[in-house]
Amino acid sequence: MNLIRGKFLKKTQGTLPEIVANGRDDLIGWFELKRETIKETAIENTARVIHEVNADVFCVIEVENRIAANRFNDVVIPKVGGQKYGHVMLIDGNDDRGIDVGIMTRHSFDIQSIVSHVDDTDAKGQIFSRDCPEYKISTPLGNTILVLVNHFKSKGFCSAAANDDKRKRQASKVRVIYDELLNQGFEFIAVAGDLNDTPARDPLQPLLGNGSTLVDIMTHDKFVGDGHPGTFANGNASQKLDYILMSPKLASKVQKGGIERRGVWGGVKGTFFPHFPEIKTAKDAASDHAALWVDLNL
Repeated sequence: MNLIRGKFLKKTQGTLPEIVANGRDDLIGWFELKRETIKETAIENTARVIHEVNADVFCVIEVENRIAANRFNDVVIPKVGGQKYGHVMLIDGNDDRGIDVGIMTRHSFDIQSIVSHVDDTDAKGQIFSRDCPEYKISTPLGNTILVLVNHFKSKGFCSAAANDDKRKRQASKVRVIYDELLNQGFEFIAVAGDLNDTPARDPLQPLLGNGSTLVDIMTHDKFVGDGHPGTFANGNASQKLDYILMSPKLASKVQKGGIERRGVWGGVKGTFFPHFPEIKTAKDAASDHAALWVDLNL
């Protein structure tokens, strides 16, 4: 129990505690439930995906908060044989459901600075559904990479037209941020995350068309695919929702790219593609999104 002002209980030796607070005028405080790690197969399979990808810089989507991310890093990743990350960072975004975006990096990939865009607005109001944090990260070779982590507006809840408009506003703002960073002299920039739309549709054209120089890892000549063009659910072309977009100089550093799909339950019976043996049913899946990865010589 967190007590800020007043007293809740009176304890007298030999008797049961007595509640002495009689309303809000007597007490300011609240109870907090004690948190512990959920022992669920799906959570462990999420850690297995992270262990298999073994990225030095890992962008995470739909995370409750930094405390949860830290517990996951400290407890669950090592439990499945993975290596803990040295840095775990997340900024609370604009979604009150606790589905924020964050980043985890190895010890030798230090987060030098963070810029949040939760308050960015345009003529129609607040732009980002979560945030578009900029993480400036140093690499062991002395380079600097800027990573913009995103989770655009979903296709659910509002009308299709309203959702499309929101995503296009988000894509347009990310494009502005990206262009400004290029003009400031940054060469290695990545825009990563769930953009909740397919490449050819209008909402993403500020990032994928309209003279943009960003390169999608899935279109790079060093990307090794698995025959499924999408990243969500069954991997159909209409389910290409997730992206690693790179500035030209960053794209020139690509050694290889790919997709880790073993954490996803594909098809009604889970037979569309191989998955971890620990995934017995759809509810055991790490996610319904596969993990994109890229190896960079930085």
